[in-house]
Amino acid sequence: MAINLTKGQKIDLRKSSGETLTNFCVGVNWGAIETKGGFLGMSKKIIDIDLDLSCILIDDQNKLCDHLYSPLYRVEVLQQFGLPKGKLLTVDGALKHTGDDLAGDTGGDDGLDNEIITVDLSKVDSKVTQIFFFLNNAGKEDFSQIPYAKIRMYEGTPTRVVSEFASYNVSADPQYVNKRSIIMGKLYKRNNEWKFSAIGDPTDDTFLGQTIHKIIASYL
Repeated sequence: MAINLTKGQKIDLRKSSGETLTNFCVGVNWGAIETKGGFLGMSKKIIDIDLDLSCILIDDQNKLCDHLYSPLYRVEVLQQFGLPKGKLLTVDGALKHTGDDLAGDTGGDDGLDNEIITVDLSKVDSKVTQIFFFLNNAGKEDFSQIPYAKIRMYEGTPTRVVSEFASYNVSADPQYVNKRSIIMGKLYKRNNEWKFSAIGDPTDDTFLGQTIHKIIASYL
């Protein structure tokens, strides 16, 4: 049975068999916005939602040591925050991003995640102690308008879910009004063992650089 996480909950990465979960996917699923209009509301309009799943890796000195975020972010804007160009593979090869989804599910929830980061904890650089996962909306809509958003950890591949380990739902909610970023959760190492913490904090950041600075300033 998959674990349904709640805000602030911390879990060990141990399967029911007792084995440690070391090779898995972290995926985020979300829907496009559907609006109705015209005579008797018979016509509908689909608004694509471009969310960006990203992560940063923090070392044992609480310093940013690696990152995964979309290469589509403009370099000159990233430089204003002291950040390098986006990329889809960590230096150690342990984490890999599937790439940017610019629309979200447009025909209802298809059961697959829109953006996924594959994780192999056995390859993570030994100096890394925390890995934060977060979402930013590249558009102007806030999270209270988006039909659903969910982060989950599962065994399998980006196109095939073998076994879901844990999930954390972030559904449309008044607390997300004017919030276009969510710090979703983190993997962290304690006594040389990896654990996961569901954070679920919405922010009013309008750019990824602001979210990264917020994590470094307030979550380490």
